Amino acid sequence: MAEERQARSTKSDPCSGAPAAAEPTPSSSEAAGVAAKSPEPEDYHSKCVFCRIARQQEAGTELLHCENEDLVCFKDIKPAAPHHYLVVPKKHIGNCRDLKKDQIELVENMVAVGKTILERNNFTDFKNVRMGFHVPPFCSISHLHLHVMAPVDQLGFVSKLVYRVNSYWFITVSVIGLAAYKNI
Repeated sequence: MAEERQARSTKSDPCSGAPAAAEPTPSSSEAAGVAAKSPEPEDYHSKCVFCRIARQQEAGTELLHCENEDLVCFKDIKPAAPHHYLVVPKKHIGNCRDLKKDQIELVENMVAVGKTILERNNFTDFKNVRMGFHVPPFCSISHLHLHVMAPVDQLGFVSKLVYRVNSYWFITVSVIGLAAYKNI
């Protein structure tokens, strides 16, 4: 075992032909200093799956064409309806309770993107659509995301409960607008 470690440490660099020098490993305090200096935008959380999806760092998620540069849209991984999409802001916003009055336009843009995605997928019966947000603590991901589901009349029994209109756990876009105007 010791011979194997020694053999690895004396292997030569294939590019230079010289023996490889042992690289010093930074101490934990040095590593913490480097991590603190590394630039990470305050509107991005590296552990947030939706932040990673928005930056196209999740290979398994296909982004749908979205004409709004501040938003991304993709299919829900556990669809409750034949059309179930998530519209997500690229900027990290925790949840619908974190929205401020000046972000009402963001919510309106999210709705517009949701409608556009449905139209592109040949769904135009907007009376049979549900759009809304889960309310904390009922959010599975702590990053604001609008559920866009259609046709609502095809929701299963459990989905009708999970996405129940204006319940304690799921609120529609109209409620967000009213709350924002009351100065959340």
